Amino acid sequence: MIKHITLSLLLSLITLNPFNTKKLNIDDQQSKPPSHQKWTKLLQKHVSDHGLVDYKGFKKDKDQLLAYTRQLSQNPPAKNWSENEKKAYLINTYNAFTVLLIVNNYPLKSIKDIGGLLSSPFGKKFIKLGNETYSLNDVEKGMLLEMGDARAHFAVNCASFSCPKLENKAFTATGLDQQLNKASRNFLQSDKNKITENSLQLSKIFKWYSSDFEDYSGSVINFINDYTNHDISTDADIDYLDYDWSLNEK
Repeated sequence: MIKHITLSLLLSLITLNPFNTKKLNIDDQQSKPPSHQKWTKLLQKHVSDHGLVDYKGFKKDKDQLLAYTRQLSQNPPAKNWSENEKKAYLINTYNAFTVLLIVNNYPLKSIKDIGGLLSSPFGKKFIKLGNETYSLNDVEKGMLLEMGDARAHFAVNCASFSCPKLENKAFTATGLDQQLNKASRNFLQSDKNKITENSLQLSKIFKWYSSDFEDYSGSVINFINDYTNHDISTDADIDYLDYDWSLNEK
């Protein structure tokens, strides 16, 4: 009976706070953002132009991947960083630590194979930034998306086929707007969505995070109109496609 009550309470807490995120502890000290050249070098070597990932190759180069993630860990954002420097850092942090999570558990068929019934790979706290330890959910939902840029949804990759593709170049503060615009256009024009003027079959990203797109552009349709060549009707039919969590492997 006690076990049943405890399990019920735990499930209710998960329902009330499914992401269990916390915000980044910004360093009061001034610092220089880390270079993301190591990450670009790894991405160019192991990620195709279509975003397919050679995880076996990343595993062989794990020392280099760890060198980059240590660089991120030792150089968390500081108050003197610009907004674009923080965004680029958080995007690259999410993507690099996601790859590291896969490499640490490889081989597997899906990122969702990591964890158990009451645990999620996205809630696993393994990302050391400064003196704090965070999860992927913390980095994405508790930090990056809190900055109010809905385009960031198409810059982060959750190691799955239905996710926006992993770019084979690091995001950088210089030119970040162009990179985010390109990532948004590429995702909307990919096979992850089927768009016509009167009918939308969309990735479930637009369902799960509809409020982010509404806050950014006024509505999901407005956002899509900004990043496609379609003039979509405001009363277009909207359906959502199944989400494929299979590993985005070459």
